[in-house]
Amino acid sequence: MGKRLSFEKTLETLERIVEELESGELTLDESLERYEAGVAAHKQCAEILAAAEKRIEVLVATEGGKLETRPLEEAEGEDKDGA
Repeated sequence: MGKRLSFEKTLETLERIVEELESGELTLDESLERYEAGVAAHKQCAEILAAAEKRIEVLVATEGGKLETRPLEEAEGEDKDGA
């Protein structure tokens, strides 16, 4: 695969595809092509978001009041457990 598009550009592409599909002016073959392109754009957006989430760190306070950073999913796990 070539150079990946940014999240914003990929989302714009997906939005354009949805508008084209909703217009009702496409043939069945054109609709299927746009649908397949939309699924691919959606998948790419999801991959970009997942990669970004892995890079996010949150600042949390330890029991002693010291601040430290932790990966997002680790901090979210603490919130769910009541810690």
